[in-house]
Amino acid sequence: MLLAEVARVSREVADTSARSRKSALLAELFAAAPPEEAGLVISYLSGRLPQGRPGIGWRTLGQEIEPAAQPVLTVRDVDTAVGELAAVAGHGSVERRGRILAELLGRATAAEQVFLRALLSGEVRQGALDAVALEGVAEAARVPAAALRRAVMLDGSLPRVAAAVLADGAQALGTVTLRVGQPVQPMLAGTAKSVAEALAVLGPCAVEEKLDGIRVQVHREGSGVRVYTRSLDEITGRLPEVAELARSLPGERFILDGEVIGRAADGRPVPFQEIASRVRSRVDVDAARRTLPVAPYFFDVLAVGEDVLLDLPVRERYAALTALVPEGARVRRLAVEDPAEQGAEAEEFWAETLRRGHEGVVVKALDSSYAAGRRGRHWLKVKPVHTLDLVVLAAEWGHGRRTGLLSNLHLGAGTGDGTYAMLGKTFKGLTDEMLRWQTQRLRELAVEDDGFTVRVRPELVVEIAYDGLQRSSRYPAGVALRFARVLRHRPDKPAAEADTVATVLAAHTA
Repeated sequence: MLLAEVARVSREVADTSARSRKSALLAELFAAAPPEEAGLVISYLSGRLPQGRPGIGWRTLGQEIEPAAQPVLTVRDVDTAVGELAAVAGHGSVERRGRILAELLGRATAAEQVFLRALLSGEVRQGALDAVALEGVAEAARVPAAALRRAVMLDGSLPRVAAAVLADGAQALGTVTLRVGQPVQPMLAGTAKSVAEALAVLGPCAVEEKLDGIRVQVHREGSGVRVYTRSLDEITGRLPEVAELARSLPGERFILDGEVIGRAADGRPVPFQEIASRVRSRVDVDAARRTLPVAPYFFDVLAVGEDVLLDLPVRERYAALTALVPEGARVRRLAVEDPAEQGAEAEEFWAETLRRGHEGVVVKALDSSYAAGRRGRHWLKVKPVHTLDLVVLAAEWGHGRRTGLLSNLHLGAGTGDGTYAMLGKTFKGLTDEMLRWQTQRLRELAVEDDGFTVRVRPELVVEIAYDGLQRSSRYPAGVALRFARVLRHRPDKPAAEADTVATVLAAHTA
């Protein structure tokens, strides 16, 4: 398929606000794409490169190249060139990347050059996110969107599943199942204002401690163990303690869901930022293990032996977890079979959890299945303050003792169409270490700097505490955060999982 077709649809999708029209445009394109190229087309329209961004700076991307008069470039050509860019390393790599890029841009028309520069820089912003792309694939392949969504959740890759279903139709969905060694998108929790509210919504439930650590999914097949993050990145080598515990368990084949935390000398959990440092790629694992040992605590099991447990209710999955994992490696929980009788007990569990240094609780309906990749109302997290996961859209250079540091953060929530609506700014809650770290990270994400404000790619998620919402004509959602302050950076969390304007407003609807 010609790249010109992808670029054209990207522009048209960007120019329409109607989700149904976006899906229809994508469906037409996917139906026309050769099945073997469908995965690439979907990745490009979602703004992703299968090889990852090749590390090309704006100076190189902005070089003036005479565009081609007619479209001849194919998506396969682009994939080959990006593969070459990603493989370049060592002395003279900048020059070699420049030559490869110049050749690629020279074969592209003016419109294709615009799209390529956006794709290579991570700036594709036409709103063709996975949710809309999935609907387009379902329409093109004439399969139920719900069935396709489940297959994607189990497989972890929309491009891969889409290529199969566009080639083989609905029968391809039957071949997708949970596999040990293939990470599945984790189930996510909604929000409740209080334990009492959560009990009222869910009925019979389990109240579990919410640990402030790294979400992990642990797969074991015989002696082989793999550990994945919530974003499905493998980090097995960075957390040897987790792999060792998994190998000590009686089962030979399983998938566990849990959280990794560290504890200070007094037994209290250490801050999230310290745990996050353990999974950074350049950390000396042996040294880090000596200075900050960590331990996993599991709260769910998705598969045991040949049995897939996703569709079983919480109470049955927990029974399987209990048979597999010793109590010391399980998240502390309270079963609440009768909320009316056990409400006070649940409130005391919540209070004790906070006294133990954890951030709150997750309340889970006992009859609910595991909805991989979904944030629903069967799991509800309860924290002592209002919190949101928001995306940094820009940051302002500080002054005084913060001179030279990016300080005041512009915070955005997803709108549902691939863009973000700003909800306010804050510089509060940032420690010196956090300021230094975010300055470095945001400079890596920068796309524009006018000397006062640095606009960045919307990729860094921060957890924000705030006291409520207030009406505001300054911001597109019509509301602004009151007394917002930064609790922590969330480099482990993709922007797609940040809170949306709809969830923010729903949380404050009486």
